[in-house]
Amino acid sequence: MKKAVLAAVVIAAPLIVPVPAVAQETGAELGLPPGTTAPDAQVEDLEGNAVSLLEVVGGGPALIEFWASWCEQCELLQPEIDAVQERFGARVKVVAVAVAVSQSVRRVRRHVDRHEPGYTFVYDAKGEAVRAYEALTTSIVVLIDGEGRVVSTGVGPKQGLVDAVEAMLGDGVSPG
Repeated sequence: MKKAVLAAVVIAAPLIVPVPAVAQETGAELGLPPGTTAPDAQVEDLEGNAVSLLEVVGGGPALIEFWASWCEQCELLQPEIDAVQERFGARVKVVAVAVAVSQSVRRVRRHVDRHEPGYTFVYDAKGEAVRAYEALTTSIVVLIDGEGRVVSTGVGPKQGLVDAVEAMLGDGVSPG
């Protein structure tokens, strides 16, 4: 009986793992490759209702961040996410996917209430979005164009997101 319980815990555990600093700095081989059609995943809104991630993202360009309240890299990345929201919020849907590792939806709600980010947070209770986007750590950011394809995947606190979003939108600035 103990083996069955242990197997269930191992199978149910999300795939979030620490990433070496080198991979965080370079974004080496994490997530889906550019040109991939953005996959859907079942997530929850912060009221606990099941929602489709692609419905939350909508049909236009989007930025999806895989986030956790305990993630120091996410905290360092926050100014870039805020800058994208402030500058492009009317043209790009920003969505934070809160992973279910060491945090509850209640903890995520408290963070949103305190910080009022101005963009949508969803909770990946079952790890579906993590698996669909191959987001093996937090602070992964995926840019999706208006055609629903992955433009880029980055990781860590310095991703040059404003430049990357400008390039995705065709605003004439290449990604940094």
